[in-house]
Amino acid sequence: MNVVVYDSQQELFPRVIDSRDIRLAAPVHEGVERNDGFFTIKEAAIWATEHLHRAVSNANISYLLNYGKVKKYSRNGNVAIMKDELETYYSSFHGQRQIEWKDKLGEDLNWALSFDNLPEKDTTKHVHRLHPYKGKFIPQLVEYFLDDHIDEFKNEVYFHKGDIILDPFAGSGTTLVQASEMGINAIGIDISSFNAMIDNSKLANINVCELALVTTDITYKLKTFIADRQISEFEEELMQALNEFNNKYFPVPEYKYKVTRKEIDPKIYGAEKEKEFLPTYERLVKKYRIQLKQDSQDTFLDKWFTQQIRNEIEFVYEQIQQVKNKELHDLLCVILSRTMRSCRATTHSDLATLKEAVTTTYYCSKHGKICKPLFSIIKWWDTYCKDTIQRMQEFSQLRTDSFQRCLVGDSRTIDIFKEVEQIDPVFGDQLRKKKIKGIFSSPPYVGVIDYHEQHAYAYDLFKLPRHDDDEIGPLFKGQKKEAQQSYVEGIIAVLNNCKQFLAEDYDVFLVANDKYNLYPKIAEGAGMQIVEQIKRPVLNRTERDKGAYCEIIFHLKSL
Repeated sequence: MNVVVYDSQQELFPRVIDSRDIRLAAPVHEGVERNDGFFTIKEAAIWATEHLHRAVSNANISYLLNYGKVKKYSRNGNVAIMKDELETYYSSFHGQRQIEWKDKLGEDLNWALSFDNLPEKDTTKHVHRLHPYKGKFIPQLVEYFLDDHIDEFKNEVYFHKGDIILDPFAGSGTTLVQASEMGINAIGIDISSFNAMIDNSKLANINVCELALVTTDITYKLKTFIADRQISEFEEELMQALNEFNNKYFPVPEYKYKVTRKEIDPKIYGAEKEKEFLPTYERLVKKYRIQLKQDSQDTFLDKWFTQQIRNEIEFVYEQIQQVKNKELHDLLCVILSRTMRSCRATTHSDLATLKEAVTTTYYCSKHGKICKPLFSIIKWWDTYCKDTIQRMQEFSQLRTDSFQRCLVGDSRTIDIFKEVEQIDPVFGDQLRKKKIKGIFSSPPYVGVIDYHEQHAYAYDLFKLPRHDDDEIGPLFKGQKKEAQQSYVEGIIAVLNNCKQFLAEDYDVFLVANDKYNLYPKIAEGAGMQIVEQIKRPVLNRTERDKGAYCEIIFHLKSL
């Protein structure tokens, strides 16, 4: 008997194979146990949940099928997955990761702090995903050390409701947001004015109804603006041509399945098809008179956005400038910045690194087909407006009536008491009397990220001041001995400056990847002692490097 294996009619993907080569699943009614080695999607999800001891949904299984991780079988319209293939996939990664990582990173690796059991929606809950940010830690790590529980690893409560904590490297504001959830007052400091805008927007007590009204109005005006420029007609015709081409040469999931098993070289095959489709794209660009590259290439905005995208960005920003409420104005700027990041002229797989501007159709290694640049921000603007409204609404139900604020300044020299008093004199007086109970922060790593440059588009558009040279351990200074020494001096200066604002019995927690063993020297220079260090695995990273990686939580106290 011959059976279907979801292949296209192209010679590259033969449709029919002999049934002696595989075993196919017969239709199974709900609740009936299979004995032929195959699962339905639902049965696969149930089996995987039991096998992995963590929740696996039908959507998770569908992802594996659609991206060619496991093969999709069919008989009479019923989708089936082979149990052996599913088990092989999971055992090759998920089941073995803890053992493999401990072999590489040491038995002292605290796997409990990996939070491996949490789905992404929990590690990026409510306002924590209001804007992308490189190098942030997950909120559960902050919560673990700030809350009042004890366990086999944490045998002491360090902070209580009503305490004041400090994050001198506030970054994306994770510590501040979690402190608000827990009724702990928190002060953040960041050298980056845009980081502070993100943080304070997350913390702002925004009227969600007003936010919805303003974003709806701007979206309507943007759609009117776009309608006059034939962009919709151009994209509709381009997408139709792309869909026909991709369905023919990159059928889902057969193409990805064959790539996974190295039956096709995606670089060679993709490059051929990219070149083949290009004339169609160029014809449509000419037909609709689409302007691609901007005349100038001087600034980030000039280089990394097509002219049409740039026009729409400027239009939306003009609308935002008319909003008088500063907190609402800044939150709208954060939404626009998030939109801009998703609309840069680059490939889908290169949003984090930006190698070169892309203004033509291209083979996309992420999606396994020919993709196109963006020609309008409307989709992402509308999506992020709605997402922000939802996240702000969720956080409004969790936030407490406590003080949180991110200050713009240099943590090596800033007068925290003075800055807070200018914002809130009442809390400033309380701060002087009570002082700060401790620090929870993740300092920058040596030579890994340029914290201003990662948001260069926002600095350009919003005309924000930049202080790149004042960053501690930026990428542009490298990782050599001189850079390491400068880093050590910088962190010591921060801790020494902050100590004068701390209570006597303070607790300092610093989360760092100390591959150069700099923190013993930093603690000594700051007049502190490391009383504990906990090594935790860092999972679910967004970078392409998914190798074993850990960071250390250093617990410091006064000498």
